[in-house]
Amino acid sequence: MIDNLSKNLSEKKERVNKILSGVKNLPSIPIVMMEVLNMISNERTNATDLGRVISQDQGLVAKILSVANSPFYGLPRRVSTIEFAIVILGFEQIKNIVIALKMLDAFKDVSNEYFDPMAYWKHSIVTAAIARKLSDDLGYHLSGEAFIAGLLHDLGLPVIVKYFTKEFYQLMQIENLSEKDQLQLETEIIGANHAEIGANLCERWNLPESLIFSILYHHKPSEANKFEQLCAITHLSDYISKKYLAGIAIFDDGTKLDEKVIEILKLGDINFLERMIEKYKPAVEELKETIIL
Repeated sequence: MIDNLSKNLSEKKERVNKILSGVKNLPSIPIVMMEVLNMISNERTNATDLGRVISQDQGLVAKILSVANSPFYGLPRRVSTIEFAIVILGFEQIKNIVIALKMLDAFKDVSNEYFDPMAYWKHSIVTAAIARKLSDDLGYHLSGEAFIAGLLHDLGLPVIVKYFTKEFYQLMQIENLSEKDQLQLETEIIGANHAEIGANLCERWNLPESLIFSILYHHKPSEANKFEQLCAITHLSDYISKKYLAGIAIFDDGTKLDEKVIEILKLGDINFLERMIEKYKPAVEELKETIIL
């Protein structure tokens, strides 16, 4: 079983690589992101120095503070400066937030009548916040990694809109798409679905394999043969976000729950899961009204 999954993953990578290799001007790693990564890897860096670099991008500062003050972080006091955010959240969390936000920034100008970048951003940040909270609640110790996975899970969608525009409009002409049909039709029309494309782009940016898997399997975590918990958290966060928040595009509104997450995350049964999901509703409602777009 694992051998077959590994073979399928290899075939998917090969196909997506072939498709994306023909696309010119794919986004490169942003300069601010590289500076932050270099500074964090230097043990002499302090919060003031790091804050000074991040403050070059005031839009990024506003978004970091918005994330830090979200109800899902549950900090005891309001974070009003980037330096305080760095002290409170720590270098690793700040690094995770900067990486994910700057990657999404690469597609901030992607829009058309079927794809609203602001709705996409809102869904992404809500999914990320839920993923972090879920990780803490379930005792998954890499909550920063889960945050990035939630933020980037649909990275392939703006790639499709921007670089496969003709194919995207073909998809938009199809009525009554189910989730299964959506992924299948993306593959038939484009040659790969948005989960595969997003995972491939993260691989090109040398992000960790765990994040690549979580993006690749965010619709069906039960099919992952590695990093099952992170894949399941990403999927469940996406499901909760869409349950309480307007979707990001007509053809990606219908995420169905992969009930195998109950087993993967040791959630008992479907009734327990439904009660747990309901508890996240107030925080989602609050966050979607306060996040910076």
